[in-house]
Amino acid sequence: MSTLPGGAPPNPLREGLRLERMPEPCTFVICGATGDLTRRKLAPALYNLMLGGYLPPEFSVVGFARRQMSDEEFRAHLRTGIDEFSRNRPVNDAVWDSFATGIEYQAGNLDDPEAYAALSARLDRIDRDRGTTGNRLFNLAVQPSLAPEVISHLGASGLARHGGGAGRGGWTRVIVEKPFGFDGASARTLIRQIGEEFEPEQVFRIDHYLGKETVQNLAVFRFGNGLFEPIWNRRYIESVQITVAETVGVEGRGEFYDQTGALRDIVQSHVLQLLAVFAMEPPVEFAARDLHDEKGKVLRAIHRPTPDEVSQMAVRGQYVAGWVAGNKVAAYRDEPEVAPDSETETYVALKLAIDSWRWAGVPFFVRTGKAMAARVTEIAVQFRRPPLALFGRDGAPAMEPNILAIRVQPDEGILIRFGAKVPGPGLTIRSVNMDFRYGSSFTVDSPDAYETLLLDAMLGDATHFTRDDAVERSWDILDPVLEAWASGRGGPVHFYGAGSWGPPAADGLLEPGGFSWRRL
Repeated sequence: MSTLPGGAPPNPLREGLRLERMPEPCTFVICGATGDLTRRKLAPALYNLMLGGYLPPEFSVVGFARRQMSDEEFRAHLRTGIDEFSRNRPVNDAVWDSFATGIEYQAGNLDDPEAYAALSARLDRIDRDRGTTGNRLFNLAVQPSLAPEVISHLGASGLARHGGGAGRGGWTRVIVEKPFGFDGASARTLIRQIGEEFEPEQVFRIDHYLGKETVQNLAVFRFGNGLFEPIWNRRYIESVQITVAETVGVEGRGEFYDQTGALRDIVQSHVLQLLAVFAMEPPVEFAARDLHDEKGKVLRAIHRPTPDEVSQMAVRGQYVAGWVAGNKVAAYRDEPEVAPDSETETYVALKLAIDSWRWAGVPFFVRTGKAMAARVTEIAVQFRRPPLALFGRDGAPAMEPNILAIRVQPDEGILIRFGAKVPGPGLTIRSVNMDFRYGSSFTVDSPDAYETLLLDAMLGDATHFTRDDAVERSWDILDPVLEAWASGRGGPVHFYGAGSWGPPAADGLLEPGGFSWRRL
C-alpha cells in the first residue's frame, strides 16, 4: 500500500479531496521575499500544502527582492522559517528535498524595470524546464506603500497579463496583503491603480481571518443546521460581541503602528469581515460572487456615524506599562519609534448598528486591543431572556442569558451556555456549558489560514477573499471616526494597563443597555 508524505496510509475520501483541490502547475512569486511574512506565513503554508499532497510536483517558488542571495541561500532562508513556524514539525526531509528543487531566487530592486525583465526571463525558463505552463501567482509581501509601485511595474513589464506575455497560455493572479489603503481616499486610489493593470478576477485581497476554519464554518453552522437559522435575528438575539484581543505589543513595529492604529489595522479588515460573515443573509449559492454580494449588503447597512455621534459609539485607548503573562511590558509611548506624546490607539471599542430588517435594534459591540490579558478572538451571541421569570416565583435567582460563543482563536470551537437545574432538593439553577472544540472532535489538524487561502488563490477561488466594494464600504464606515479623533471631537485617549481588558471607559458603551463585556 502506498503512503502519504507524512507516512500515513491513504484515505480514499481525502485522496479524492486532494485531487479535486489540486491546482494546475504554477509558479508562486513572492515580491519582497526576504521579509518576515515569508518566513512566518508563506513558506510554512506552502510546505504544509506540499506535505499534504495538495500541490503538483511541478509547483515552483521564486523569491524576488532587493537583497543579493543565491538560490541555495534563499532555500535555507525558507527552511529556517519552516523549522520555526510550521504547524507540522519536525520537517519531513524527503518532502522538503522535493519542494526545494522548485525554489529559486531573483535579486533586483522592486523599483527597477530591468529587474522585472530579468524576473520575466527566469519565469519563462521555469515554464520550459518545469512545465508550469505560464501560470503565475504573485504575492505582494511588501510594505503597503510599495504595493502600487510593484503593481505598476508588473503591468509595464507584461507580467500582469494572463500567461505573462503575449501569445502564451496560462493564468496570472496577484495576492494583495492588507492594509488596503490608509483611509477611504487612498483605498480607492489603490483599487484604481490595481484595476489599471489587472482584471478583477485576477486580484485576491487576502485577510487571513477569512481563512480560519471557524470563520468558514460560520456559514455551515448557520445555514446547515435547522436549529440555529430560525433564531438568527432580532427576535431572539439581544446583542452580539466581537473581540479580537492580542497579548503582544507593537513587536518592534513602532513606526508602522504609530501611523496606523488599531482601527485601521484590525477593525477595518478583520473585525468588519467577521461581522459581515456573521450577519449576512443566505446566499443563492455558496459561491464567491453570491457570498461577496451578501457580505456587501451587511456593510452597506451598518450605520455610518456623524461626527457628533462618534464620542457616543467609539472609545479609543492606549496601553501603559503593566504585566502580561508574567512579563513586564513597557508603555506604548516608550516603545522604539513611537512619539512620546502619541495619541495613536492601541485599543478601540465600537457600538455598531445594522439598519436591516433582520438586525434592526440589535447592538453589535466590537473591541480589539494590544497588550491585553489574553490572546483570543471570539464572536459571542447573547440571546433574549424568556418573557416571564417563571422560576423566580420559587425563589430562584434571575437566570443568566443564553450565550453562543464562536471561538476563532485559539482553541477553535463553539460554546453554548444555558441554564440547568442543580441536582437535589429545591430549585437551584446554574449556567452550564456545552463546548465543541475542533482539536478534540476531529482527527485532522486545522490548516493554517494562509494554507487555505494560498491554495484557493491558485485554484482561482475568491470566496474567502475581500472584494473591492467591501474595502471601500469599510472605510466609509470608519472614516468619520478617524476624522473625529483627528479633530478632537471624538473623545480623548483613555489609558489602560498592559495585561488588562482595556480602559474602563469602554464599559460605558454597553452599560446604558444593561450589557457588559464578556469575561474571557
